[in-house]
Amino acid sequence: MTTAPGGDADDLTTVRVAQFFPHPPAKVWRALTEPGLLARWQMPGAEEFRLEVGHRYRMTSVPRPHSRFSGVVEVRVLAYDIERMLSLRWEDADPANLAEWTVTWTLEQEGRGTRLFLVHEGFDPDDPAQMSARKIMDGGWRGRVLPSLGRTLDQLG
Repeated sequence: MTTAPGGDADDLTTVRVAQFFPHPPAKVWRALTEPGLLARWQMPGAEEFRLEVGHRYRMTSVPRPHSRFSGVVEVRVLAYDIERMLSLRWEDADPANLAEWTVTWTLEQEGRGTRLFLVHEGFDPDDPAQMSARKIMDGGWRGRVLPSLGRTLDQLG
């Protein structure tokens, strides 16, 4: 995985990841937007996703007290362009944690496959808990989530 184009490794407000998948954009888009497929590679609750601007749902994960993450993410669909882009708002369900992030997926055809760009932005570099969350999420995207997405795509045949 590489840094997304225009990505600045020193930008503490954003996590940027680019990953190539040897699958066409239509197939990658399905994995990003079909609830049954999302449930295979994202957090529990992703199966409640609907491709509809304004749609809200909840996902759950492991609470991370040192980053003030409650373990529950409130998600809202912000925008999409079929087979090109999906943008979501993520907020911690605990009102004491003011974390509000935007997670945007961009798909670009590359040969017979797809280069998928992830931009997870909105981290506060002046907040140690937010920097802890950024580090955890950066590692999670790279080490767990995108590899799981790849396995899901491979299983679709």
